Amino acid sequence: MGPHPAVAAIRLAVRRVLHDLLTEHHRAPAAVPHALSHESPPLVLVACSGGADSMALASALAFESPKLGIRAGGITVDHGLQPGSDTRAAEVVQRLRELGLDPVDSVAVTVGRTGGPEAAARDARYAALDTAAERHGAAAVLLGHTRDDQAETVLLGLARGSGIRSLSGMAAVSGAGGRYRRPFLELDRQTARKACMVQSLPVWDDPHNADPAYTRSRLRHEGLPALEKALGKGVVEALARTARLSRDDADALDSWARQAEATVRDAAGFLECAKLYALPPAVRRRVLRRAAIEAGAPAGSLFARHIEEIDRLITGWRGQGAINLPGKVVARRQGGRLVIRQG
Repeated sequence: MGPHPAVAAIRLAVRRVLHDLLTEHHRAPAAVPHALSHESPPLVLVACSGGADSMALASALAFESPKLGIRAGGITVDHGLQPGSDTRAAEVVQRLRELGLDPVDSVAVTVGRTGGPEAAARDARYAALDTAAERHGAAAVLLGHTRDDQAETVLLGLARGSGIRSLSGMAAVSGAGGRYRRPFLELDRQTARKACMVQSLPVWDDPHNADPAYTRSRLRHEGLPALEKALGKGVVEALARTARLSRDDADALDSWARQAEATVRDAAGFLECAKLYALPPAVRRRVLRRAAIEAGAPAGSLFARHIEEIDRLITGWRGQGAINLPGKVVARRQGGRLVIRQG
């Protein structure tokens, strides 16, 4: 008799990702970083909070990695936002070691305030994961985001009104060199929880996930249920499908914009307004965004309204003055050219 269907599903998802990593590992040239060298099998870390999603992911990694000759370890991040967080982190480390993962680390971080509590915690967490991956020479870090998380991310992007890229949600592969892998984006949250239950894996439910003070928590417990009540079941799956389609479209437009950028600059490297005007709006605004970031505007602070203001220098020129952007970057139209630079 085979494993429970939920266990089989999480193992298959992880197996596919590990096969991809092995393929990349064998294709890598000899002169590459230690993490991808041929001298030793690749190391894959799982980021684990102790919740159902990441514990299910850790269990599947521990089961699949030995069969493929992959080393498997784990990392848990202590955000220090709740009393006893250090004790819980130690418990997660113990559980990961009991699964047979090695190395296993717990990293304490200090969460700032930039961008709000959720964004600040996320930034601190990814910085810690990046550091751990580099310290151990890991080829990849697995993250336990599910299809439900993807649906929530799409809705949050829709609420911000920041374009098709925000609707594309989380990528299955992201980070520097494809460091982060998300095997569970096609699986729902309930499958991961069921897999933990049938394997008798203890899980910790973060109270922040039920705290209405957090936007994602309100969306999870109020927004999505209301949508399902109004529109019927299948909303989560439809939103996740929207993310996949949007990502394909956004990737294609980004590629188009990269190619178009070289054709709209003059010999001195300035953007020519007439050539920009001839581009489709979606492509032109991507060229403008890239130019603003290259000039020093922080990508995380550059919003759709900023790009729309720059765009009006091209499409609605009435002699208006310079546009001030984040990072002390200024955009102005001069003699048929668009000049974007600091100061």
